[in-house]
This record gives sequence, C-alpha cells and structure tokens, in this order.
Amino acid sequence: MLAGRLHVGARELRMEEVPVPEPGPGQVLLKVGAAGVCLSDVHLIDGTLRPPFLDGDVVTLGHEVAGTVAGLGDGVRGWQTGDRVLLQAGEVDADGRILTRGVDYDGGWAEYALATAGTLVRIPDGLPFEQACFIPDAVSTPFSAIRDSAGLRAGEAAGVWGVGGLGAHAVQLLRLAGAAPVVAVDPLPAARDRALDLGADLALDPADPDLRRKVFEATGRRGLDAAFDFAGVAAVRDQAASVLARGTVGRRGGRLVLVGMTNQPLTIQDGTAFTAAQRSVVGSYGSVPQDVDDLVKLVRAGRLDLARSVSGEFPLAEAPAAVEALERKAGNPIRLVLKP
Repeated sequence: MLAGRLHVGARELRMEEVPVPEPGPGQVLLKVGAAGVCLSDVHLIDGTLRPPFLDGDVVTLGHEVAGTVAGLGDGVRGWQTGDRVLLQAGEVDADGRILTRGVDYDGGWAEYALATAGTLVRIPDGLPFEQACFIPDAVSTPFSAIRDSAGLRAGEAAGVWGVGGLGAHAVQLLRLAGAAPVVAVDPLPAARDRALDLGADLALDPADPDLRRKVFEATGRRGLDAAFDFAGVAAVRDQAASVLARGTVGRRGGRLVLVGMTNQPLTIQDGTAFTAAQRSVVGSYGSVPQDVDDLVKLVRAGRLDLARSVSGEFPLAEAPAAVEALERKAGNPIRLVLKP
C-alpha cells in the first residue's frame, strides 16, 4: 500500500510502498477514508517538533484519521467490518506515556492503518470522512481549551488570536458555548472575514493601534474573560494579556489560554498589576477522549457544522503538495484533507 513516511533524521516526507499491516490482538485494521493535514505535521517534517517516543527513525504521519473497519484482531468485540469510525489521536501505553498517532507510531497517511480497538469512535452515516477525520485535534483541541482549560461560562467575553485550523473552530465553539462577545484577531483580511462568517462579533487586525480600545468597548469596558492564543507567537501573548478582564468581587479575572506552541519565553509586562487583577495563564494541550465523543454527539445533533472546514482535498499520493500548500497558507485553509 502507499504511505506517507517521515524520515525523521533526514527531515523528508517520502511516499513509499509498504506492506498492509495485520491487526494483532486487540487491534483493528482501518481502511482510511480521509486524513487531515495539520500544522503539526509540517513542523514534524521541518524538525521543529520531534517524536518523543518513536521506536526508530521512520513513521507514517497522520493523527487525524477516519474510515471503515476492514479487519479485526483477536479479542476485539463490539466492532465489525464496514463500521464507520474516526480514530482518537493517541492513547496511553502500559508505561503511562501519552503516545500520539502519526508521531510516536504509524498514523493514517496511508491506504490502511492499525488502531487499538479502544481508540475507535463510531460516527453517523451522514458525517463524511472528510469532516470526521479532523474532529480529533482540529476541533477537539479548541473544545478542550474552551471547556476544560478556560472553564468558560455562558455570557463571558472571549478572544481568539489566530483564525486558522484551530482558531476557526474555536470561534464556532465559543459561539456554541454562549461566549459574548466573541472577538477574533488575525492579520489576514480573509481570516477576519471568515471569523465573522463563522460567528465572531468583532474581527480585528493585531496591528490596529486601536485594538485595545475596541476590545474594551465591545466588552462594556470589562475586557476579555478568556483570551486564546492559537498562533504561538510571543507578541500575540503580550497583546492578549493586555486586554484581559480585571477580577472583581465574586468574579475572577481574565484567563490567558496558551494553545499555540512556541519556544519563546513567556513574559508578564507588569506582574504586580497582573496579580492584583486576579488574571491567570494556563497552558492547554490536545484533548481527552471524552471531548471527541462529545463533539461527535454535537455534530450528530446538528449543533456543529464542519462542512465549511474542508478547504481542499488532495489524493494521498500528493501529500507533499498538501504539506507545501498548508505551509504557504495557500487559500487561507482551515483543513486540507488527504484521500487514498
């Protein structure tokens, strides 16, 4: 079968023919219907990210995967061939390590993929694989950041910095969660227009000298209860921190939620003022299996529409072209999808 294999040491993505894997005990063979292309994949290829627990130097990429069950290993119960599923983006191994699919073990940029039975999530017949595949990560990561890390409550004001693959879904999810207002910040005019189309109340250019004033005006002079950095840029964090709400009696201060990754140091410009305002900073990484289950329920119930998130489809054989397009942000994509 064809697979997109990352040679970690050489920093090269190579399309190679490899044997179709055989499911072992407790495993399921998946015929891949679609797989998402994430910025994390780009960073794995360029060496910005490295697989922490990979056994060897080569791995099939792809942590966002959906398809049909094609084979069952010994001991697998509750599944049968033909079942439509998506795969959780990772799992915990016997040593308690969190392993990521397509990073620490082979993922779904292939015609077939192996998965532990416990990582399968059933999806409704009406949900296309092209939309289902990226629920783990592209949708579940902002979902977890909003619900778990920020603890956002209906009526709170929220801001999103970076309306790309994660931020675009954050805008939709914040609207669904009852955030008011929802402020989107992005340097690209097309991204700001998209944010408004997806439900943002206000979309601003981070270079706007009046940004701080406009945020406080939109929030009744309170500021943001939660500001989400999906860009992973130091300047973004400084700007987001500057418009956080001040804590009052019976109401906590604003939370800066760091989702985008950067190796740059995090600084608080005025530590005393930050503390006195009862503001906080929290990191948010990935999601838990329950988040994916809940999102599938929301899609099934018609509360969340992911059709507009598919910005382009590429044949699996053209995975390098998809990576290059995402790296250039060609067409300002939310999610590009590979189809075997």
